[in-house]
Amino acid sequence: MDSRMFGLETPLMAALQHMLDIPDGEAGAGSEKSGASGPTRTYVRDARAMAATPADVKELPGAYVFVVDMPGLGTGDIKVQVEDERVLVISGERRREEREDAKFLRMERRMGKFMRKFVLPENADMDKIAAVCRDGVLTVTVEKLPPPEPKKPKTIEVKVA
Repeated sequence: MDSRMFGLETPLMAALQHMLDIPDGEAGAGSEKSGASGPTRTYVRDARAMAATPADVKELPGAYVFVVDMPGLGTGDIKVQVEDERVLVISGERRREEREDAKFLRMERRMGKFMRKFVLPENADMDKIAAVCRDGVLTVTVEKLPPPEPKKPKTIEVKVA
């Protein structure tokens, strides 16, 4: 769809529209096999997904909370993973309903892949991660490790000679 149709003729919108119109065949034409430089198709797809997936991150006294809108996705369509020991990856994909007897007059809702990656801090407890999706909003809670006990000074007995 053309952005001029909706009165969105700003240079920013034109640039965003151009990025979204890159066919999968063109992105990644410069892969390792051809020797040319350029982003791979996977990189472009993931970059699009990350740019289009807003998230809120909150720090609570005992946990980190990540809130991501995942409209129209069921629990089977959403993945929450930990990569490289400290990278939280939240992803999902919404596919368009296809019906033979229907024709779209307007398509404004976002379809395709959703993804965000977050590097977790050192005090995140990797064994205590919970994810709940309610009303299209995914909430991932990562508990914090308890603070280390303060080291007690070592007392050395003084012997009198």
